[in-house]
Amino acid sequence: MTIGPVAMGGRPEEVRAPEEWLTEVERERAARFRFDADRRSFTAAHLLVRICAAAVLGVRAEELTLLQHCDTHGPGHGRPYLEQAPDLGVSFSHTRGYVCAAAGPGRVGVDAERIPAGPLDQALAGLALTPRERALVTGNDELIRHWTRKEALIKRGELTLDRMGAAEQDWTGRHLLEWRAEPDIIVAVITDAEAGRRPISG
Repeated sequence: MTIGPVAMGGRPEEVRAPEEWLTEVERERAARFRFDADRRSFTAAHLLVRICAAAVLGVRAEELTLLQHCDTHGPGHGRPYLEQAPDLGVSFSHTRGYVCAAAGPGRVGVDAERIPAGPLDQALAGLALTPRERALVTGNDELIRHWTRKEALIKRGELTLDRMGAAEQDWTGRHLLEWRAEPDIIVAVITDAEAGRRPISG
């Protein structure tokens, strides 16, 4: 049974799932992180996306194998998909101390970013915003809101990093779910159907 898109997010320690669910490629990538906090966030995000997908599919999360492959970097990179349900959209994101994931029919993209302290990050604004958006954005809070939305579109395969500054946001045929986590984290989830946010389970 498949339901509509599901999104979850929280601290890495809230994802109470065993690392044994990870593939060998995922474990190798996790081991390369220099800092343990980054390794924990990476691992938790990869586990959480399985939990989201299991909720959508009505199966056990440990039965799902998450794969990634790209022609340039090989296994462990590129858009993620499930071996058991390759047509199901899945996406995840992590920043130090916070992870989020989403799964659902069609295309799915999720991004979480911390808001930089201080005045507007001009370099990031120049990369991410169109001239019209740039005229309206005055602080990093608004900037990161735009950035997470566009990163989610990239993860859906609808935008590229080098086109960020030329892409106006158009929500026709898409659904946007946003929330703020802690004082300085913004999360954006973009799906084909309306997504529901759930507490982390599993």
